[in-house]
Amino acid sequence: MANAVNVNFRMDSDLKKSMEALCEELGMSMTTAFTIFAKKMTREHKIPFEVSADPFYSDANLKHLENIVSDIHSGKAHFEEHDLLEDDD
Repeated sequence: MANAVNVNFRMDSDLKKSMEALCEELGMSMTTAFTIFAKKMTREHKIPFEVSADPFYSDANLKHLENIVSDIHSGKAHFEEHDLLEDDD
């Protein structure tokens, strides 16, 4: 790495701590992990994993959740106690 440069970016501190711990378990630094990512990305000309949105945060689901919260606040929501479902294993 004759022409090494510094790259700076912001990351959530908890995410950074988790990544540092995982990198340590794997016997590498975060720099090594990001270098592996950059090499694979440039070699394949794509992000080397699937990127998708979590369906939990879809507009329809968020609207449904907002309606439930509204029903709870207005007293329209009715809750019943029930037994937990058990696996038949």
